[in-house]
Amino acid sequence: MSVNVKLSENLVAQAKRYAQIQHRSVPKQIEYWSQIGKIAEENPDLPFSMIRDILLADQEEPVGEYQFD
Repeated sequence: MSVNVKLSENLVAQAKRYAQIQHRSVPKQIEYWSQIGKIAEENPDLPFSMIRDILLADQEEPVGEYQFD
C-alpha cells in the first residue's frame, strides 16, 4: 500500500541526487534512509557499516542450503 506524504523540497532534491548514484528511485532512496534511521535508533551502539551490511543482507536471495521447510 502506498501513501502520499508531503516532504520538503530540500529532502527530495537530496534523495534524487543519492538515488541516481545508488540506482534507486527517489521513493526507494527515502525508504532506505528511513530504514537506516530506524535501525540506528533501535540500536544506538551499531556502527553505520554494520547497519549497511544488515540492509544488504536483507536484500539477498536466500541460499538453498539454509532454507527451512
